[in-house]
Amino acid sequence: MDIEERVLEMIVPSAETVASLEDKAIRLEAVVKEYAADHGIDVEVRMAGSFSKGTFLSDPDFDVFMLFPDSVPHDELERIGLKIGDDVLHGVRMFSDHPYTRGVFESVEVDMVPCYRLESTAKLKSAVDRTPFHTEYILSHLSDGQKNQVRLLKKFMKGIGAYGAEQDSRGFSGYLCELLVVYYKSFRGVLEGAQKWRDNTAIAIEGKGPATVAPLVVYDPVDPRRNVASAVHEDTLGLFIAAAKTYLASPDMRFFFPNERAPLSEDALRGKAEKHGSRLLTVIFVRPDVIEDSLYSQLWKTQYALCRKLNEFSFNVLRASHDMKEKDLVIMFELERDVLSKTYKHFGPPVWVQSSQSFLEKWRGNKYGEPFIEDGSWAVIAERLYFTAKEMMVDEAAVAGIGRDLDPDTMSVLDHEDTLELGDPMMLTELLEPRLPWEW
Repeated sequence: MDIEERVLEMIVPSAETVASLEDKAIRLEAVVKEYAADHGIDVEVRMAGSFSKGTFLSDPDFDVFMLFPDSVPHDELERIGLKIGDDVLHGVRMFSDHPYTRGVFESVEVDMVPCYRLESTAKLKSAVDRTPFHTEYILSHLSDGQKNQVRLLKKFMKGIGAYGAEQDSRGFSGYLCELLVVYYKSFRGVLEGAQKWRDNTAIAIEGKGPATVAPLVVYDPVDPRRNVASAVHEDTLGLFIAAAKTYLASPDMRFFFPNERAPLSEDALRGKAEKHGSRLLTVIFVRPDVIEDSLYSQLWKTQYALCRKLNEFSFNVLRASHDMKEKDLVIMFELERDVLSKTYKHFGPPVWVQSSQSFLEKWRGNKYGEPFIEDGSWAVIAERLYFTAKEMMVDEAAVAGIGRDLDPDTMSVLDHEDTLELGDPMMLTELLEPRLPWEW
């Protein structure tokens, strides 16, 4: 038995599990339809998501879509749809691009989503109106055997850390995995096809939409205006291509079921930092009460903004990572240096330009020496604004362009020693000894 057959034996839900879920789905649909009928609401109820398409791995969510006539005003659709969700699920209202209700029905997590019942995707009225068309397309284009090929691809993506279109994952959605199997026919077909991918590779299953610039472009077959792969970051794309190449050369169960990595000890981490000759810095914000997807987006934005600020002041970031804790948002940096010389060489204009006189007047009597000529321009030894990375971060983070909901007044900064002593050992391990998931 080859590896893929063994993996399928482990991940394909049993007939009993599928039958139990189907019974629950039927009962849930019936409850929603009965509620709509009792309240005189004109709505069509459809199941969507991986469960309805038969491509789920384990413990699937139920995605219940409530399709309203397109004559219903959008605010009414939201109000009535959320009310149905409240009364049926007694759950929590979720607000992203489109509001919906999340709750539990007979131990299964459920998302109840209002949308419009449309004839085509030509004139969408809400952010989720495509989803029922996605379900119909996959059901009509995937064979039963190919559904298991999707399961293999999803499990592979999860194993290497490339699955999920959420802001922190920046990877391949379930629908994208399904479309790739439609296009390449099988799990291995996708891996082999990926060896030809390059930056801005475009895949058109039914037809091309407008030219799009992105690491990977997969035109949605139900709406070619949309890139299904828009969430895929170039790093995630590179990770998948590398994993596919390595797996095809030497298949291994670790691609699907990676070993759990153990954090290094404090002494080992200290030794790694000493070997690198690098320095550590950690920035911690109190976690605001914001939906997780938005918060991850802001966390990435903040990491990039603080990296730019550290580089701007010559501390030079080697690597950075972040994590969302229960109460905190943590960003950790490995730097070339965290202490700079007190002075630096500041260049002025060329000697022959008129503005050179104002430069000389500004710097005449400078306590670190008078202006001098180098490479035809005036230069002077000036005092730095900041000598340490920590003091720079304390002063500059608020104006660096961090996420809008992160409060700089709640920020704390740990220097090298405090990071080694107080920092998360797993974060430090991944920062100082980066390894690919299948290598653990």
